[in-house]
Amino acid sequence: MEKKRALDFQKDVIPVVLKYMEGLKYGSVTLVVQDGKVIQIEKKEKIRL
Repeated sequence: MEKKRALDFQKDVIPVVLKYMEGLKYGSVTLVVQDGKVIQIEKKEKIRL
């Protein structure tokens, strides 16, 4: 049962990553993985003048 919960959680990561990428002109989206699971998503945006 634990395996199924992990898979459901991982499937939820993709929409979040796509949302963070939306409108991002310069920057990065970083996934932090621990024990094969995404535990953190970081968004860094740069503004070029």
